[in-house]
Amino acid sequence: MEFYNSKTVPHSFEDTLVKVQEELKKEGFGIITEINVTDVFKNKLNIDFMKYRILGACNPVFAHRALLIDEKVGVMLPCNVILVEKEVNLTEVSTINPAKSMSTINITQLTEIAEEINTKLMNVLEKL
Repeated sequence: MEFYNSKTVPHSFEDTLVKVQEELKKEGFGIITEINVTDVFKNKLNIDFMKYRILGACNPVFAHRALLIDEKVGVMLPCNVILVEKEVNLTEVSTINPAKSMSTINITQLTEIAEEINTKLMNVLEKL
């Protein structure tokens, strides 16, 4: 089992970003952080880098359930989703596989929540 799930789509980076945000919302996720890695590298390091965006997606219902089980699970939140422009009109979208990361904690209730979240994130990828 990989630590991420991924799909490459034949769409522009910008169009894919909008679609990913829409599909995350349909699955109950909000974007609470957004890191434009391209801009950060340019501004801080003066390095030109591919289009690369990290979205911190949070489903508050699941986050609340998980934090009630173990408050330290917050170190694994939010669920990151990345978009990488592979070439013009070809964008790779990857999501964390929370089932894999939570399996290291070995708390059954957290593993069950993580599997539910992974299903929702996989639904997002499938709808792209």
